[in-house]
Amino acid sequence: MMNEKEIHLRDYLRIISKRKGTIFTFFILTLLIVIIATFTATPLYFASTKVMIERNTAGALTSSYRYTPYDPEFIETNNQLITSSAVLEKAVKSLNPEKIYDTFFAKKEEKKSYISYFTGWTKDQYISFKELIGIEKLASESIDNDIVEKSIPDKPDITLSKAKILEGIIKNNISVSPVENSRILQIGYMSDNPAVSAQIANSVAQAYIDELVDMQMEVSGYSIGWMKKKSEIQRINLEESEKELYEYKKKHDIVMVEDKITVLPERLSDLSRNLTVAETKRQELLAIYNQVKNIRKGQLETITVIAEAPSIKSINLQIQIIQQKISELSKKYGPKHPRMSTAKNELTTLKNAKYQELGKIVQTIKNEYLLAQSNERDLKELLAQTRFDAARFGEKSIQLGILQRKVDTNRYLYDALVKKMKESGITERSQAVNVWVIEKAQLPEYPAKPRKKRNILLGIILGLFGGLGLAFFLEYLDNTVKTPEDVEEKFDIPVISTIDFLKDKEQTIIQNVLNDSSSLIAESFEGLRTSIMLSSGDNPLKTILISSIIPGEGKSSISACLAITTAQSGKKVLLIDADMRRPVQHKNLNLENTSGLSSFLAGVSDAKGLELNSPIENLDVITAGPIPPNPSELLDSKKFVSLLSDASEIYDRIIIDTPPLASVTDPIILSQHVDGFIIVTWAGKTTYEMLGNGLKKLKEADAPITGLVLNRFSAKKSGYYYNYGDYYYASDS
Repeated sequence: MMNEKEIHLRDYLRIISKRKGTIFTFFILTLLIVIIATFTATPLYFASTKVMIERNTAGALTSSYRYTPYDPEFIETNNQLITSSAVLEKAVKSLNPEKIYDTFFAKKEEKKSYISYFTGWTKDQYISFKELIGIEKLASESIDNDIVEKSIPDKPDITLSKAKILEGIIKNNISVSPVENSRILQIGYMSDNPAVSAQIANSVAQAYIDELVDMQMEVSGYSIGWMKKKSEIQRINLEESEKELYEYKKKHDIVMVEDKITVLPERLSDLSRNLTVAETKRQELLAIYNQVKNIRKGQLETITVIAEAPSIKSINLQIQIIQQKISELSKKYGPKHPRMSTAKNELTTLKNAKYQELGKIVQTIKNEYLLAQSNERDLKELLAQTRFDAARFGEKSIQLGILQRKVDTNRYLYDALVKKMKESGITERSQAVNVWVIEKAQLPEYPAKPRKKRNILLGIILGLFGGLGLAFFLEYLDNTVKTPEDVEEKFDIPVISTIDFLKDKEQTIIQNVLNDSSSLIAESFEGLRTSIMLSSGDNPLKTILISSIIPGEGKSSISACLAITTAQSGKKVLLIDADMRRPVQHKNLNLENTSGLSSFLAGVSDAKGLELNSPIENLDVITAGPIPPNPSELLDSKKFVSLLSDASEIYDRIIIDTPPLASVTDPIILSQHVDGFIIVTWAGKTTYEMLGNGLKKLKEADAPITGLVLNRFSAKKSGYYYNYGDYYYASDS
């Protein structure tokens, strides 16, 4: 099972180093496209006029300025008005359409260059196609003036006037944008002619102001006419309501009772308030009186109102002083001593005074209650009388109020109409919106588009980050075995060697090992030989089986090269080609294959002619022989086990080349009779899923896995440094 790997910064750097070619290619292509598009584009000049817009919130007859909060809808409304047909029509009229039309569509000399030749041809083809669509669509959809000037014929259709064409062009190229945190709008125009850009921007701004004035004049004229008619009707209504009010007062003698009608509501309110206070006070006194009436005289002091009375508090204080004095005298004198008798008499006097004072307080409470009761009764009678008087005048006052309100309303409406009509007449030319041109458009010195430095910078950024993104995306899609560290971390299996990719197409890897013992490939196999020797410890591996996950990963070449390298070290080696389905070892070493392992196991030949001497000293080879119909049954026979046992007594090391794991079960069968099992994978081709499935089969069969060889691995491309056994190679090898 694969283990999760923690990602470090070096992993990102490795990916960048590995795919630097992809990053560089994407970067260069992106930058070239941006540069070509930038330097072949027609220069466009932008000129803008700034206008400040304020809603007119001042009074009609005053010039005082009032602050108005920011209103996005108000700004957007004026934005749409600026680009409306009415404003653009005024702007075109002020521009002299005949002259400006010739400026737009005058034939210009083409700039000749290697780049413009191709782009010009492309544009001409595009224009030829667009001419088939019709002039109306071209005039309304034009955005780039360079295309428009070529796409509209010198003699347009008579039904499409030059003014309308210009309105369409200006509408598509005019821009209106609010200046941030302000009430200023920027009216801009972009064209390949700087003078035209400035002229159109100023003309549109002035046309916008003129349109606002015309709109206000039209609205003001209509308003004044309407107010004149309305004020006359309102004047008649006011006169009639005043007459009606006068007749009613005269008929009901309202002048004599108006004062009473005015006073009665206030009096009713005061009496109701006083009655509420009187009822509350009477209820409080009743509660206290009931307590006093139903309690014994000796318990009167338990009532809070009585206990809090100042006179009772004063007497109680004096009693405490006398009691304390008696207590002190009793310690010195007897009870009949004159001083003791005097003190006791004083105490008796104070208690009697206290009882008398309690009686007075009780009587006072009773009197206050009776007085409150009488006051409440009087207020109720007075309130009832006042309500009777108010009811008597109620009907007259209601009708009088109705007539009076009618007169007041008519007078207010009439006065307001007269005032508004006078103000409108005086300020007939004032605007609901105030607009000021605070900055006129000037002749632009430099083109606004294309912005070459910005475009190139964006091209560099886009190319760099796009290349990085593409590199990481390709790495994400790549699920093949890449590095020894990946294999060891994901599958917990040692990588005993890596074999570099052979760049020389003129020779095979076996020829490279035979002809150049100092090459990087040869040193890799010497390292593999050493790793196998070190991995066995005190029990050297005699029989080693070599297989791969899928065909084409180089397991036969590695088997032959390992056998050659081991034989060159002085060991007696036997190479057995057990891949009886697609044998290649006889081709690798230029040997005959008329008989071999299949012939021996099938009983066609004996063991005497089985071993063949190879051109390499200390190396013998058993070729696969003719391809049999049942290779698995032959390899699982006792004869093959006996062959391995006999060969182990003669040879120092036996190397067996078998078919791939994913194809057949031959490697699983042979793994039960060998000392070590080496798996060969192709770096960048074998996927983790394939390797995981192969390892699962081997572990289920309890195969003696020695390790894995990563074939066709380029340390330089991967940016890693490895050291296996006694040999090393680095990215700068």
